[in-house]
Amino acid sequence: MSVQARQTEVRLIGRSDAIRRIEEDLECAARSDAKVLITGETGVGKEVVSRLIHSRSARASAPLVTLNCAGLPDSLLESELFGHVRGSFTGAYRDKPGLLEMAPNGTVFLDEVGEMSTRMQVVLLRFLESGEIQRIGADRSHTRVNVRLITATNRDLQAQIASGGFREDLYFRLNVVRLVIPPLRERAEDIPLLVNHFVNFYVNQHKVAPTEISSAAMDALISYRWPGNIRELKNVVERIILKSAGTTIRETDLPTDVTRATGVIHSSGADAALAAQARVSQADELATLMLKHGESFWSAVYPVFMSRDLTRTDLRKIVQTGLETTNGNYRLMVQLFNMPQDDYKRFLSFLRKHDCHLPFQRFRAAPARLQQSSPQAPLRAVAKG
Repeated sequence: MSVQARQTEVRLIGRSDAIRRIEEDLECAARSDAKVLITGETGVGKEVVSRLIHSRSARASAPLVTLNCAGLPDSLLESELFGHVRGSFTGAYRDKPGLLEMAPNGTVFLDEVGEMSTRMQVVLLRFLESGEIQRIGADRSHTRVNVRLITATNRDLQAQIASGGFREDLYFRLNVVRLVIPPLRERAEDIPLLVNHFVNFYVNQHKVAPTEISSAAMDALISYRWPGNIRELKNVVERIILKSAGTTIRETDLPTDVTRATGVIHSSGADAALAAQARVSQADELATLMLKHGESFWSAVYPVFMSRDLTRTDLRKIVQTGLETTNGNYRLMVQLFNMPQDDYKRFLSFLRKHDCHLPFQRFRAAPARLQQSSPQAPLRAVAKG
């Protein structure tokens, strides 16, 4: 969750017909207060588009509030949106306003709205019909707010409606203005501009020597299908900048999953080994996002897995990394992967549902690695307790 109180520089990068159409749709959406539904695969830039709509609208001087609905239990999601009154549940020591109250005359962006439970869909629908805020634990409406709602999802909501997972009446409420963001593989002409933009950005951010991309390496980047879209491209560029700063990036400097998929690396008898190496690389990369960069399992791993960009083998590798680090303790792994402690049962249920729950016993014999990592000091205290 974040609140943008002032405008930041956000722009679309590209020259494809798709980018031009998105720009036209953006301008149309910005001229009205209509609700907007943004759809597209994980990592295509749906939040960027939402920020552009807000910054170009009449509400630009008011706050933009963003909330990712994925991974939040109903009670927490409802509290974040609508607030709560003192004493309404354990830990509610004071009245707390919800995010909808924190953006008067502004914009609220709900990402991954397709992950909402059916109960929360009813709660959101009731708000859309009345505009009234009723905090958790209150017996009547607290106030009425004037906000513009923008939502986004990587799910096929019509398929979810057919299966009973999403309310049709809520879909019609949200789907007033529709923006569809195509995946990066469908607009390959934008890739060189994005690569050069991220190269310059990370050279300046990490204060390293300027780096150039060879034509052969750029061709390989253009040929890759980018299942993780712009988010994956951004991570790849940062990785090669840190690894090869001040040099010309060649094909062989690119990550294995990129070179393998584009045919840069050839090995007639090692296709299976290369595939396994690529899967381990992706699993390790996601584990690093959680262990070193503080991302939650629900934001780093869950969306990628649910969009089928991460296999069960990958997920089991990530779970294995967590169990090895916590000496086979799933409760500690919940904290290690930056989830609230209340998510313990939900996390285990998710792993069991997708056959990724590993037996903890075989990890208990190995010495815990928590003691070796200073950033995990809170976990050490829990382990001792």
